[in-house]
Amino acid sequence: MNILLWHVHGSWTTAFVQGPHTYLVPVTPDRGPDGLGRARTFPWPESVVEKTPAELRHAPVDLVVLQRPHEAGLAERWLGGRRPGRDVPAVYLEHNAPDGDVPHTRHPCADRDDLTLVHVTHFNRLFWDNGGTRTEVIEHGIVDPGHQYTGAIERAAVVVNEPIRRGRTVGTDLLPGLSAAAPLDVFGMRTDGLAEHLGLPPDRCRTADLPQAELHAAMAQRRLYLHPVRWTSLGLSLLEAMHLGMPVVALATTEAAEAVRPGTGTLSNRPEVLARAARTYLEDPDAAAEDGARARQAALERYGLKRFLHDWERLITEVQR
Repeated sequence: MNILLWHVHGSWTTAFVQGPHTYLVPVTPDRGPDGLGRARTFPWPESVVEKTPAELRHAPVDLVVLQRPHEAGLAERWLGGRRPGRDVPAVYLEHNAPDGDVPHTRHPCADRDDLTLVHVTHFNRLFWDNGGTRTEVIEHGIVDPGHQYTGAIERAAVVVNEPIRRGRTVGTDLLPGLSAAAPLDVFGMRTDGLAEHLGLPPDRCRTADLPQAELHAAMAQRRLYLHPVRWTSLGLSLLEAMHLGMPVVALATTEAAEAVRPGTGTLSNRPEVLARAARTYLEDPDAAAEDGARARQAALERYGLKRFLHDWERLITEVQR
């Protein structure tokens, strides 16, 4: 099939395009948010094909995967009047937990009878008000980076984009207290100036923005993965850390309790418990490696690529009928 989707979430798309189809990704001259085209820092197969809006007008499209509310209008214009959900089968993929009047947040696709609303976690489906729209949950899948963990660097890895702007949502305010237990290496976009913003010595909070391949290698050298995020769908970086074989120390919020099973790390909503767990891993590398190995096994079983692609193939077949 030819599947149209926008390049919105690089990590998720990297897994999705491992399937057996041709994936049409819009590209515009400015490569802006509605026309990023192929990823430059993720390994995408040749089956991902860039298409300009003009080329899409007469392109055969068997399914549209919408991910943002305005994409339905874009698709109709760029597909020459073909309406997603009416003239072309469509699903709406919701990456995020609701934001706003939780738990009364009404989804933009609530009460639609022409498409399927797909959530990436059961928590998200529960907390969004989906109305009468048919909903499905297809949990994340990860392209396995391999068991790279060494834990040789006695620091905690944190992966978050824009921690200064996003603040409490991603637990930025918790970092000073946690950094007292374990020095932090914070990876992600727009992390520059974080230590100064938090009033931390540079050595307690280092930052870097790395492409995915380099990021995985760097994460795996750190002793543990720290996930202080209060409100998120389910961070793909958390699942990637588990695939790498890293032990996890995380807030027990949203879907984290489903992913981080006993024996794979520490979950708690008490920052002092997380700090104590991080300190224990720094002092006991054998325990860190053992919990990390169990984390990898748990992640492979629940968030493996094969299961993810199988679930999507089932849904794609259903919406084509």
